[in-house]
Amino acid sequence: MESIYQHFRPDEKEFIDQVLTWKQYVKDAYAPELTDFLDPRMQRIVNTVIGNHGAVSVRAFGGYRESERKRMLLFPDYFSPDEDDFHLALFEVHYPAKFVSFEHKHVLGSLMALGLKREKFGDILIGEGRIQFFVAAELSDFIQMEFRQIGKTPVTLTKMQLGEAIGQQQRWLEKQATVSSLRLDAILSAVYNISRQKTRALIEHGLVKVNWKTVEDPAFQCEEGDTFSARGYGRSRLIRVEGKTKKEKWRMVAGILK
Repeated sequence: MESIYQHFRPDEKEFIDQVLTWKQYVKDAYAPELTDFLDPRMQRIVNTVIGNHGAVSVRAFGGYRESERKRMLLFPDYFSPDEDDFHLALFEVHYPAKFVSFEHKHVLGSLMALGLKREKFGDILIGEGRIQFFVAAELSDFIQMEFRQIGKTPVTLTKMQLGEAIGQQQRWLEKQATVSSLRLDAILSAVYNISRQKTRALIEHGLVKVNWKTVEDPAFQCEEGDTFSARGYGRSRLIRVEGKTKKEKWRMVAGILK
C-alpha cells in the first residue's frame, strides 16, 4: 500500500484510506458503494486507487456532461450502473431576477447555512437569469423544506429533470510559460502575469486555493492536474509539465478559465 501513497501528497492520506475502505467494502459485500460529491482532484485519486483492471470498477456522474463535482460509484463486476444509481436531484431557484443578481458564492453560502457539508452539493449553475444546483437525492425533501432564501431575498425551488440542466460548457484558454520552479508562487506569477511578491502576498493571506483547499505556503510544490483559484484572478489549472529547458527551467502549459 505504500506505493499508492507515494503518488499523492501527505495530506491526502486520509482520503486515500477512505477510498481503500470503500474498495474493500465492495469486494466483501459484493455490492456497490456510492460516494458524496467529489471535486476533480478527489476523483483523480479514486480512479488511480481503484485502477482499471481489478474486481472493483468505478464510474462518476455529476448530473450533466460538463459537471465538475461528481458522485462516484464503486461496483463489482456483475453490476451495470445507470444515471439513476447516482441518486442526484436538480433544483431550480426562482427569485426576482429583475431586482437582484446572485453569484456562485451567494448560493453556496445559503446552502451551507443549512448545516450540511459541501460534499452533499454538486455544481451550482448560473446563467441567463437562472440558478440551478445539484444535490444528493436523499436530501431532496430537506432542501425543499429549508431552502427559503439567498441572503435576505426570499426564493422558491422547483425540482427539475437532470436533462433540464443549464448548459455550462467551460472554456479554458491555454497558456505556455517557463518557470524557475514548480513552486506555487512561481506558477501563479506566470499564469496570472503578476509579480512573485504579489503572488506570495495572496498566498500568505489565505486567498489562494489548490484543489479547493486553502494553501498558505508559497513554496508548495505543484503537480500536473492541480487546479488553482486566486481571489480576484479567477481559476486556472496546470495542464502539463513538459520538462526542463537547457537553462534548467520548467516548461509548462496552464489553462485559465474564461
